[in-house]
Amino acid sequence: MDRIPRSQAGVKQAVPFFAVSDIEASVQYYVKGLGFEMVRKWIEDGDLRWCWLELGGAALMLQEFPADGQDAWTPSGTVGEGVTVCFICEDAPAFYREVKARGIEASPPFVGNGMWVTTLSDPDGYRLEFESETDAPEDTQFSESLA
Repeated sequence: MDRIPRSQAGVKQAVPFFAVSDIEASVQYYVKGLGFEMVRKWIEDGDLRWCWLELGGAALMLQEFPADGQDAWTPSGTVGEGVTVCFICEDAPAFYREVKARGIEASPPFVGNGMWVTTLSDPDGYRLEFESETDAPEDTQFSESLA
């Protein structure tokens, strides 16, 4: 196999870009519910059109798909269906406790593949997994006594 030269482009980060049905609801979920910070935004005619959100070293972008006009787009199915983004963090059970305290629905953490995993679903159905390394046995279920 021929050796392919390494890219000189300096790729630094992959950032998921979610098309959302209601950007205000999504911003509320990510910022108030999950603790993301809005660090960039595009506002046109007084309306938020796009934003860049960060949590720790992770980022994602949101943009509401236009319902009408030249750039109108209507998804053929559930918008987030089949999309999972995994966020690697220091303490997934702590993240679970934080978001639950803010009223966000999240699965109780369990151990899978050597990681604590808690799963959430955003307003459009995008699946979000927050994971952290652990030495706990596979299939261990989280309980406050383990915390």
